[in-house]
Amino acid sequence: MTLSRRSLLAAGATGTLALTAGCLDFALGNAPLEFTAERAAPSAAALEETGYTEDDVDEQSFEETVEVGGLEREVQASIWASVYTKDREFEGQSHEASVFAAVSVPAMEQFGYSFNPLDGLSNGELLDEFLSQLETDGNQLEDLSHEETFQLPILGEGRDVDVFVGETEFQGRTVDVDVVITSFAHEGDLLVLLGSYPEPFSDESANVEVLMESIDHPV
Repeated sequence: MTLSRRSLLAAGATGTLALTAGCLDFALGNAPLEFTAERAAPSAAALEETGYTEDDVDEQSFEETVEVGGLEREVQASIWASVYTKDREFEGQSHEASVFAAVSVPAMEQFGYSFNPLDGLSNGELLDEFLSQLETDGNQLEDLSHEETFQLPILGEGRDVDVFVGETEFQGRTVDVDVVITSFAHEGDLLVLLGSYPEPFSDESANVEVLMESIDHPV
């Protein structure tokens, strides 16, 4: 996973840093500031109901260079990505038809500032960051455009869910594919939930909603 870098300009933050004893090494540039996310995942019951199986669960990390009070400092963070897939029959063959991913990124807040390079990004911008989680069999998703927004109850609150429509190669032909995404802050992490399915399996939309509504965090 590759995350774009974005500098944090925090003029006047030096005094705050010096007064925070627990982060003295970071303030002096002797060590990076470290953040850890808690994993998010759909419930076992929802996976059984929808027929999705675990494909990959991975704790990844990235480093970010930020600017605080005119000084460059290093920030490190761990990210959880849990990916699930479902096989479906099409024209007599089994295919990996749909993908669901739950990504959790630490909020990375300290000294009253956010060091998270994803902070403030729209669902469309987050989709650009995590699109690779949804691409199967080496087929890329292209020409994505926003179609609609609706709400789902997830972790006790109504969350805005955006639907994008794009294209991919499937069985040697170009087909439409729906991509569903929501993102929100929960328990100190930014959660990004994504699902995708090609037009021949558009009935998977209901299953993606079930998975989103079942999310547990932290797992």
